[in-house]
Amino acid sequence: MGTLAPGLSRKLKKVLESRTDTPEVLGSLNTLSTFYSDNTPQARRNLRSTIEKRGLGINREFLQASDTVQLALDRVEEEVNALAECCDRIAKALSSCTASTGDIISTTERLKQELEMTTQRQEIVSHFLRDYQLSNEEINALRGEDLNEEFFKALCHVQEIHANCKLLLRTHHQRAGLELMDMMAVYQEGAYERLCRWVQAECRKLGDTDNPEVSELLRTAVRCLKERPVLFKYCAEEVANMRHNALFRRFISALTRGGPGGMPRPIEVHAHDPLRYVGDMLGWLHQSLASERELVLALLYPDAVVDTGPTATRFSKNLENGSGKAESDMTFVLDRIFEGVCRPFKVRVEQALQSQPSLIVSYKLSNTLEFYSYTISDLLGRDTALCNTIWALKDAAQRTFFEILRSRGEKLLRYPPLVASDLSPPSAVRDGVSVLLEIIETHNSMMVPASAKKPDFDPVISAMLDPIIQMCEQAAEAHKSKGSGLSSRRRMSSDSSQISKSAVDAILSNGSPASSIQNSERPSKIFLINCLCAIQQPLLGHAVAAEYVKNLGSLIDKRLHVLVEKEVDAILSRCGLSDKMPLFQDALNKETSSSTSGACLANSEETSPSALSDCLKAFFGLILGSESSLPEFEQMQVPKLRSEACVEVAKSLAEAYDIIYNAIMDPSNGYSDPRSLARHPPDQIRTILGI
Repeated sequence: MGTLAPGLSRKLKKVLESRTDTPEVLGSLNTLSTFYSDNTPQARRNLRSTIEKRGLGINREFLQASDTVQLALDRVEEEVNALAECCDRIAKALSSCTASTGDIISTTERLKQELEMTTQRQEIVSHFLRDYQLSNEEINALRGEDLNEEFFKALCHVQEIHANCKLLLRTHHQRAGLELMDMMAVYQEGAYERLCRWVQAECRKLGDTDNPEVSELLRTAVRCLKERPVLFKYCAEEVANMRHNALFRRFISALTRGGPGGMPRPIEVHAHDPLRYVGDMLGWLHQSLASERELVLALLYPDAVVDTGPTATRFSKNLENGSGKAESDMTFVLDRIFEGVCRPFKVRVEQALQSQPSLIVSYKLSNTLEFYSYTISDLLGRDTALCNTIWALKDAAQRTFFEILRSRGEKLLRYPPLVASDLSPPSAVRDGVSVLLEIIETHNSMMVPASAKKPDFDPVISAMLDPIIQMCEQAAEAHKSKGSGLSSRRRMSSDSSQISKSAVDAILSNGSPASSIQNSERPSKIFLINCLCAIQQPLLGHAVAAEYVKNLGSLIDKRLHVLVEKEVDAILSRCGLSDKMPLFQDALNKETSSSTSGACLANSEETSPSALSDCLKAFFGLILGSESSLPEFEQMQVPKLRSEACVEVAKSLAEAYDIIYNAIMDPSNGYSDPRSLARHPPDQIRTILGI
């Protein structure tokens, strides 16, 4: 095939490369289909001219349609030109008017400025009148008969004006400030005097009822009066006097008539029971103190209780002299209120104390009065009439308690009991300890305020037990004297029968006078130890008696030690060794100090072998004899002490024999045959004695 012409080839290539699915092509074809209906060769050849004719037709239609719009725009242009001409005429007219009305405008501006200045002056005057003058309504409220909320608002306004005048005095308007201050002072003083009279009248009404209610108006009035301390004091005194009389009547009524309808019953119904009688009176006073304190707080110090309402808030201020001054004033008022009940209360408590209550009751009375002394002191203050009365009555109850203890002790000492045959403690000891245990239980269960501590219990224990111990000592001393007389008579009756006895038997049976006296002292000492133990044992485990129990333990140990010493000395005296022990001790001391001076023991008459042989035989006879040869303290009622006493006696005898044995075995003492004298070494003696 032949090649196409370049132009045709390019056109053909362009046609082949063109896209027929684009929106532009599709839209053009859709538009073409509206007027291209015959698809003939002739029509295809004339397609371009057909399209151009179609475009010319559309333009012709557009021109025909825009003729109407063009005509409308022409009419608008004509109207705009007419408006412009009218505006020009108006502008010319305004220009001519401006020249003629300039004077009127300037006059209007000047009047406007004057109006603004006048308005400002009017506002200043109104503010001045509000801040420095009272309205007629406020003046009428201050001078009216009835006190209401408007009165306090007016009084508050007077105070504000008075304060504002102080600021005015700092400016050049001092004369006006002084005149206004004088005027407000007249209003203020008159209002306060009237307020004081009204409050006093209201306070007098408080004495007519037992539990009065304080109105909010009265509280507000009291707040206002605090600005005048003198007037406030008058009102406080009026309250104190009214409540003083009312409380006195209520107290007497509670004592004699009781409550409404007889319930609760009159307090004096229980006058036969001192503890309940005094407790009921103290409870009534404590309850009344709480209610009166609440009333005084609500009336005289309302800010401490409630602070409500606009006027109350306005007058709510801190107390001028601080909380200490407020507390002092309230204490003064409450002291005056309760001053009247002090005498009838004191008389009745003294009568209860003079009715000779029992020891336990008097102690409980003292504790009850002490508890309320601290409790009421915390509420009322220490230096007040009621507190001083209760403290004085507490001291009186305490004196009564110790007076009962003193008379009880004197009676015991005046008539000491006889010592029983078994050396048991007398019943007075058991009774006294039983009463003391009950007092200790009362002391442990007593109420103690938070601001106090339990009283010292040692004086009570001493006052209770010291006379009992002295009584036991007197009884023991009397028993010892009686035993010494019997021992002397027995010794005189047996002197004639001792002539035919052997030397050892004579030593054991006769002994020395001191030994007889010591034997007579043993029962009295055991009796005293039994009494001390009977006192000590029940008190063990009680913290309040710990110190006294400790002292009793020391005293028992001391008595036991003396008893052991006396028994050992008595045994050595029976053997004839008691007066020889110092010689043996001196001999050992000389040996220890390496001294060779002095005569030997064997050459001395008291410690010669013959004399010492009889004494040691007697000693061995006691040690190796029957069980009853050594004291076993069977009448000592505490097994532990009885065992300790036996052990201590055995130890002391073993120590004494150890000294004798060492002295005999010492060659410097000149004993030719020491083994024949001291047949048993100390270890054997210790084994025999069981130590």
